[in-house]
Amino acid sequence: MEKLKVMQHIIDRGIISVIRANSPEQALKVASAVKSGGIDTIEITMTVPGAIDVIKALKKAYPNGEVLIGAGTVLDSETARLAMLAGAEFFVSPCFNSDMVKLCNRYQKVTMMGAMSIKEVIEVMESGADFVKLFPGSAFGPSIVKAILGPLPYAPIIPTGGVNLENVGDWIKAGCLAVGVGGELTKGAQKGNYEEVQVTAKKFVEVIREAKDNI
Repeated sequence: MEKLKVMQHIIDRGIISVIRANSPEQALKVASAVKSGGIDTIEITMTVPGAIDVIKALKKAYPNGEVLIGAGTVLDSETARLAMLAGAEFFVSPCFNSDMVKLCNRYQKVTMMGAMSIKEVIEVMESGADFVKLFPGSAFGPSIVKAILGPLPYAPIIPTGGVNLENVGDWIKAGCLAVGVGGELTKGAQKGNYEEVQVTAKKFVEVIREAKDNI
């Protein structure tokens, strides 16, 4: 998918499912559940055992782009390149990594670099990264977005960590382009309840749609 289309897809959907799992099989089941619940932007973290193979399996399962697949918790350009060759379209790091940004820009792939302070946000923006991953969002909550957008009204913020059904609308209304949701979305999988994951995904989609409609 073209880079600009990937970026627009993320913004339009407003939510990225961040998948952490104990096995490749569990990751694939979670991905299927969130897709059934209406979330088609999926980030497979590199902490998942066999994460690269999971990305390959998802590309095979959805050959016509029904799901936008990304790689998360990417700490270096080498891992990013492996995930890229496996089929990932966007790349997320918990911190800023200039080599990773250069690599992804070279191949016209979307990057989301982690930041928390104003200095870090500016550093990410100056690097040529596409989105700022506000992480961990749980440290301050939605109120920090307004503080950041004060001096940096054009900062493309996507928070991860601390986003739940109770506050996701506040994150969107505060000015975030989208949100990344992990455990609050997929926790049903820890007890083997994938129907719960699907239901929770639907709720997130509904709340985000309502928040976007009321901005």
